[in-house]
Amino acid sequence: MTVTADTTVNTTATSTTTVTNPVLRVAPASPAAAAAYFGASLSFHADVSDVAAALAADGDPGFVVLDSRSTASWDQGHIPGAIHLPTALIPEQAERLLDRSVPVVTYCWGPGCNGATRAALALAELGFQVKEMLGGFEYWAREGFEFETWEGRERRAADPLTAPADEEDCGC
Repeated sequence: MTVTADTTVNTTATSTTTVTNPVLRVAPASPAAAAAYFGASLSFHADVSDVAAALAADGDPGFVVLDSRSTASWDQGHIPGAIHLPTALIPEQAERLLDRSVPVVTYCWGPGCNGATRAALALAELGFQVKEMLGGFEYWAREGFEFETWEGRERRAADPLTAPADEEDCGC
């Protein structure tokens, strides 16, 4: 059986059946286009686990982490060492709080929120090198990484749907 981009399946040399497959309704990109897209994606995004590993390693990670949420959200929980700068305040305060020579990794609540994207855009428009942390604070906490609240530091058990249960590295 051969599946073609136009969602036609050739089951035999003499009969053809049309498939209503939403995955292949639009043909996959060429390998070159896919490599360009996914390579570019990695220059725009950072994974929660990668950010945590870089921050946990000895020495300077080479970037700063920026929480773009409100003060109430920040108080509820944030990544230790992160800079708090709500998106609306970036145009007036970024120059004072950030060094243009140091890349910035933005985060907001989680995958259902585009606040980190808006913060990254605002910073890029001001001339900062920036990446967005995929998963945001939600996945930071769900993967079991330590965070700070107005009451102190906390850590939750890793959610086995977001992080390996018995290993430190998911092998991605």
